[in-house]
Amino acid sequence: MEHEEDDRPERAEPLTDAEREIIQDTWGRVYENCEDVGVSVLIRFFVNFPSAKQYFSQFQDMEDPEEMERSSQLRHHARRVMNAINTVVENLHDPEKVSAVLGLVGKAHALKHKVEPMYFKILSGVMLEVLSEDFPEYFPVEVQEVWSKLMGALYWHVTGAYTEVGWVQVSSSAV
Repeated sequence: MEHEEDDRPERAEPLTDAEREIIQDTWGRVYENCEDVGVSVLIRFFVNFPSAKQYFSQFQDMEDPEEMERSSQLRHHARRVMNAINTVVENLHDPEKVSAVLGLVGKAHALKHKVEPMYFKILSGVMLEVLSEDFPEYFPVEVQEVWSKLMGALYWHVTGAYTEVGWVQVSSSAV
């Protein structure tokens, strides 16, 4: 029996010019504090979804958020995540560049780190929560909806890279 789990739309929903402008404007305000925001996002991600820590030997045994906050490795990864998003946001006018950047991220996480792609969707949700809580004046509901659309596009590109490298979903029901 063949299992075809291809619920993936043919393409990501494109952003309008107005939506790109909203994202770039709000991101400019977030990126001023990129390391602190990135650390907050990762700490919440790891506290709420501790299984995600399995991919990080340097801090997989940390339980205490304050200890995580002091971790230079966690801070380094937070900077990398925020810088990757910054590259995407700066290049929203260039879909090929966005696709290339996210393709590299996806392939690295699939091949080198063996990260289940669902964690990208979870991380996107955590990031949207943190941004709307930490920057409520810049993230009213309409802005959150635009950012959700962007996160959906990021997830689409990243999972496309997983498909491209032949990623097979590991499932507990597999025999």
